[in-house]
Amino acid sequence: MAQRSDSTAVFADGSISLRLYPHNELDAVSIVDQLCTQAAIAADVGFDGVMTSEHHGGFAGYLPNPLQISGFQLASMSQGWAAACPVLLPLRPVAMLAEEVAWLNARYPGRVGIGVGSGSLPLDFEAMNVDQSTAVDVFKRDLPRLVEMLSGRELGVIDGDRALRELTTQPIPVISTAMSPAAVRRSAAAGAGVIYDGGSNPDRLRMLSDAYLEAGGTAARILIRRVWLGPPPKEAFEAQFEVYQSYSTTEALSHWRDNGWICGDDGAALAQELADALRTTNTTCINLRLHAPGIAAEAAREQIAALGAEVLPRLRAELAND
Repeated sequence: MAQRSDSTAVFADGSISLRLYPHNELDAVSIVDQLCTQAAIAADVGFDGVMTSEHHGGFAGYLPNPLQISGFQLASMSQGWAAACPVLLPLRPVAMLAEEVAWLNARYPGRVGIGVGSGSLPLDFEAMNVDQSTAVDVFKRDLPRLVEMLSGRELGVIDGDRALRELTTQPIPVISTAMSPAAVRRSAAAGAGVIYDGGSNPDRLRMLSDAYLEAGGTAARILIRRVWLGPPPKEAFEAQFEVYQSYSTTEALSHWRDNGWICGDDGAALAQELADALRTTNTTCINLRLHAPGIAAEAAREQIAALGAEVLPRLRAELAND
């Protein structure tokens, strides 16, 4: 099996993870099969972990149940971790989410992480009959509680839950989506890490990382980069950018660098660019994405294997020199 980072902990410094998305051109059974197959390939070729994320109603490239999918993937993976990231925290009771994460961790100890966001897509809130206008306030209230509960603390009336109580010795790491100085300070105060969007320019992300550290943050700072080794499927990339434009604010998109992709035929050059991006943004680990509408499952599997063979070893060597 491929060489991994020195630490196998979820969201560890220097870790390289992969975001996986459903291939919505397939039927539901095949979608789940591909999510598990691709997670297994990723684990075998050297990725430290995989992530899946939440939207509802068949929204392009997302899942309504990423935590459940993480469990399916862990059952298929020979090693490594899985994280539902982000889960839309305002759509579910925080104690219920904490219990579900803790019990998944009981089945796969030390291999489970969780990321959360407040959500911005109206469809998600309409589908769950939740008032979107309350989402940010709910998120601000529940993020610190989720961190505490997944550290085995402040369990309240569910303090008899064995899976939660046992987290006092090995907490489950929590990260939060964060794309503003206020958001990174909130995460730092809560004891959560941060994950940035995949297209913002490095100077913007460096400013956010510095603000997080100045606020006392000590957890993971995760850089996302969309990558492709070889001739890029440009139409698929443009289609993905249109998806993000459909629900991102004008202010958020103003910080993007073109369509957000890093592409090249040379694995060493690609690894160098990714390592430079980590250093420039002052982030601690990286999450790679290669999916976009129109990229077939077979092409995605081939790309995962190619990145594992040509990019990951070189990227780890670059990071080892820091």
